[in-house]
Amino acid sequence: MAIGVNLEGNKEVLGLWAGQAEGAKFWLQVLTELKNRGVSDMFIVCIDGLKGFPEAMETVFPQAQVQLCLVHQVRGSLNYVSWKQRKAVAADLKPIYQASTVEEAEQRLDEFAAKWDASYPTISQMWRRNWEHLTPFFAYPADIRKVIYTTNAVESLNMSLRKVIKTRGSFPNQEAAFKLLYLALEHIAKKWTMPIQNWKAALQRFAILLGDRVPKGQI
Repeated sequence: MAIGVNLEGNKEVLGLWAGQAEGAKFWLQVLTELKNRGVSDMFIVCIDGLKGFPEAMETVFPQAQVQLCLVHQVRGSLNYVSWKQRKAVAADLKPIYQASTVEEAEQRLDEFAAKWDASYPTISQMWRRNWEHLTPFFAYPADIRKVIYTTNAVESLNMSLRKVIKTRGSFPNQEAAFKLLYLALEHIAKKWTMPIQNWKAALQRFAILLGDRVPKGQI
């Protein structure tokens, strides 16, 4: 599932694809399809750790920034932690992504590593390995960051679609399932009548950072 926010700040479903082996080749096909259907540019793309996606983005939309979903990053980190210590580890991860600047975030990550690497070295290693794609949101003000650093909009939509699928049980073929999902998406999208929160401020920041990539008439 791919959801986009257009220049007016309204959400749009860009596409729905059947599950295949995820990798750079698959995502290259998806992104090429979106481009051929009229998506001329993407400013920033938030994903949940899709394998091969950043490489595909560099080919089709080389100017776009890839932001890994911080909610998924935290969840993935906690998978390595014993149940008793999850609350403490989650609390110590929070200063990293709630930092004011990327430099401060790096300091908080060093502090986290100093405290927890003896027990869970994989966590700080995972954050450092993904750092390039975890930090683009720091270029934006705090009130805009929540729009950028999570795939919650997709997760919420997926939850609604699961409810629709659940009531049907089974389908004679893939086309039948897609038809039901399409009708459900059409119904849900009718409720998307207002721009997302803080969109004007986000667009102004995009205009400053990205220059001519933002059409003048949209600011």
